[in-house]
Amino acid sequence: MSKKDKNTDMEQEQMESAQTETVEVEEQVEEPVETLTVEEKLHEEVKQEKDKFLRLFAEFENYKKRTSKERLDLFKTASEEVMVALLPVIDDFERALMHIEEDKEAEELRKGVVLIYQKMLSTLEQKGLAPIKVEKGDDFNADDHEAVTQIPAPAEDLKGKIIDVIEKGYKLGDKVIRFPKVVIGQ
Repeated sequence: MSKKDKNTDMEQEQMESAQTETVEVEEQVEEPVETLTVEEKLHEEVKQEKDKFLRLFAEFENYKKRTSKERLDLFKTASEEVMVALLPVIDDFERALMHIEEDKEAEELRKGVVLIYQKMLSTLEQKGLAPIKVEKGDDFNADDHEAVTQIPAPAEDLKGKIIDVIEKGYKLGDKVIRFPKVVIGQ
């Protein structure tokens, strides 16, 4: 016998022994262990499907709540860009009113400007815009105010307090769209 024939015979013997081993293993595996009856299996499947359904239902309810909340927030702040764009116009109105007050000859002009200013403010307030109340002498809070500068306090009790309000702050609903700009005492 040649070497080639010997190698082929050995390979065949190995394959036959491997096949008999796998057949023996398969025979051992084929013995089913039936501890659960068909009815118990069905009950278990129903229980699992019910759990999946409840989880899916809860997830869907959370989705509905989240999207409705996001939608309400979107409606509340949809006009935020317009409001921010109109804030400088309100500031200009206030400056104009301060200068017109000094001029006694322009009484009729002042009345007209006041009417337009009040109408504009009331319209914006109906849409949710509200000024942030800040007065001289209030405590400075970096979370609620924007400090433009610090100056020496004119009195000892004004250190760390607001000395002047440079620009009013505004809120749209609960969201601050512009912080009040203030000068604080040092």
